Amino acid sequence: MNVNLAYGKGHVSVDFPDDRTTVIEPSYRAGLPDERAALIAALEQPIGAAPLRQWLKPEAKIAILFTDITRATPNHRLIPWLLAYLEQLGVRREQVTLLNQLGTHRPNTRAELEQMLTPEVVANWRVLNHEPENHAACVQLGTTRTGTPVWINRLAVEADVRILTGFIEPHFFAGFSGGPKALMPGVAHVETVMSNHGAHHLESPGATFGVCEGNPLWEELRDIALRVGPNFLLNVTLNEQRDITGIFAGDLVAAHRAGREFVRTSAMQPVARPFEVVVTTNSGYPLDLNLYQGIKGVSAAARIAVTGGTIILAAECREGVPAGSPYDRLLREGGSPEEILALLATPGFVRPEQWQAQIQALLQRRARILVHSAMPEATLRAAHLEPCPDIAATVRAELARGGPDARVAVLPQGPLTIPYLV
Repeated sequence: MNVNLAYGKGHVSVDFPDDRTTVIEPSYRAGLPDERAALIAALEQPIGAAPLRQWLKPEAKIAILFTDITRATPNHRLIPWLLAYLEQLGVRREQVTLLNQLGTHRPNTRAELEQMLTPEVVANWRVLNHEPENHAACVQLGTTRTGTPVWINRLAVEADVRILTGFIEPHFFAGFSGGPKALMPGVAHVETVMSNHGAHHLESPGATFGVCEGNPLWEELRDIALRVGPNFLLNVTLNEQRDITGIFAGDLVAAHRAGREFVRTSAMQPVARPFEVVVTTNSGYPLDLNLYQGIKGVSAAARIAVTGGTIILAAECREGVPAGSPYDRLLREGGSPEEILALLATPGFVRPEQWQAQIQALLQRRARILVHSAMPEATLRAAHLEPCPDIAATVRAELARGGPDARVAVLPQGPLTIPYLV
């Protein structure tokens, strides 16, 4: 059977053996017939909160937090519609700051911001990148449970109205994206992010796909976001075509809970037994921009792979690892996955983006990981991963090695699916 794997801005078509292949995808949901009308309705009748128009006092400073280039949020539709709505209510442009939720990612260029938000928005509104390494751009709001200072972007903290936009999808250690992630890690200082994403949280069984309450990492995200003050959430859900399937606006906690339960019913797919081979993606562009993001797809596959099995990730990674990033440097600092884990276990050893290297190394204890991408073979091997130029041939070889009962699972949309063993 031919299966189209999400890859970059298109797909890779792979021929799998008909009698040994199981394709696992989210249950399909059609897009909303009128996205803009649904957005306005959600702003006027939010979940667990007053309508947005009642938040807009005269001269109020408004911060709109939007997701960065690595996320699939349809900002180019949502943000112009939201801004037009605010203007109709009398909000002036100088009252509004659009703040990019970079987390610890690189700043987005003006061209990227124009691609994300439209050139008109960038030309006519105040649009800024968060500065995750600049303490002066942040305000401290107490400490985390472990005593780390909580630093959040000053413009977000000092705004009279915060509108947190984004989209909800399964997340490999925060349960689901969206919700409080707009503030933390979205506009938090790297010091605070590193504490929250540290080994003490990632080692918890609750820090996984589909779990929020009972997940110590997510619960800290929520508590920090609530510490900032009242927030108006505007999250969406998407299908494979990036059509909006649902809009969840209002109270940060209540609206996010409604949105993630909506996603759960389509994303979670039961599996009777684990597979010897699992082929996954990172949902295509922009989620497969780099290998750092691609570990999410591997994490989804690992949920249903036998111990000692094979995982193949198809992710374009047009930006590479990316080269020179903290993740790249940590992978090179450790000579093997086990050496990386040993480094991370060293008292006092802390590195930005160490969580991704830690998860990758832990996954490699369980399975062999190969990657089909645009990256050079040497780059992949430096990241302790094996190149996979021919997915179909590799699958057949691995099935032959596994014997007549070996089977392959395919996750064409990667981490947009949460497979689980029953």
